[in-house]
Amino acid sequence: MPVQGNVLSEADFGRLSRFIESELGIRMPDTKRIMLESRLQKRIRHFGFPGFREYVDFVFSDEGRQSELINMIDAVTTNKTDFFREPDHFEFLVEKVLPAWIASNGGTMSFWSAGCSTGEEPYTLAMVLEEFRSANPRFDYRIFASDLSTQVLEKAATAIYDEEKAAPIPMSYKKRYLLRSKDSSRSQVRVKPELRAKVNFARINFMDASYPVEGKFDVVFCRNVIIYFERRIQEAILRKICGHIRSGGWLILGHSETLTGMDMPLKGVAPTIYARQ
Repeated sequence: MPVQGNVLSEADFGRLSRFIESELGIRMPDTKRIMLESRLQKRIRHFGFPGFREYVDFVFSDEGRQSELINMIDAVTTNKTDFFREPDHFEFLVEKVLPAWIASNGGTMSFWSAGCSTGEEPYTLAMVLEEFRSANPRFDYRIFASDLSTQVLEKAATAIYDEEKAAPIPMSYKKRYLLRSKDSSRSQVRVKPELRAKVNFARINFMDASYPVEGKFDVVFCRNVIIYFERRIQEAILRKICGHIRSGGWLILGHSETLTGMDMPLKGVAPTIYARQ
């Protein structure tokens, strides 16, 4: 139920949008005011505030910055993802990247799912890599997954999903890598613990000056993330991400994203797939 008799004023929207753009890099034009209103309703009801002004004042107070700011950020960030989304990327991985790795290296391959949302992407990756590992005993992998939102990271770590969310997963993978809920009234599945153990989650804000990640990655998935940022911020983020990709490694973007016109140490090898030079 919406907060009665109250709307997000131009002044309060300005305070929020300036913070969101400067600290998170997310574009927040006036056309997104209604969206922001809608997403913050639940937080206002949670505190019992009479309206938006009181909530915004609280968010930017000393107490609010410590306890509520992260919840406001969670409320306004977009978290849309699916299992096996944009499947040609995984096909390229299996057909090109992994065989080349085995031929030249072997050992443990490192992956970063940057902007992992509720975990569907890194767990899809884990299933694909586990399949490859079963046929190639010399191969192993580790997956690091990050997001801005603490709420989606908590959901990702639990790895529990409604069965309808798992619909894109091939049946053979479901049998090997998912557990059905013992509660028959719940149509839910959970990723098996041995697969969950291959994925480590952490919160990262792409607007930070540096990213707290160790070493360099062989493959970085950063799909449908930079589309929310303006171009100069996109370039800054991608340069920092490139700094965490080994020479000869790979960056995979979403199908709606492009590096056209950007000066990056990357070479396009397939649609939205780039090799680190």
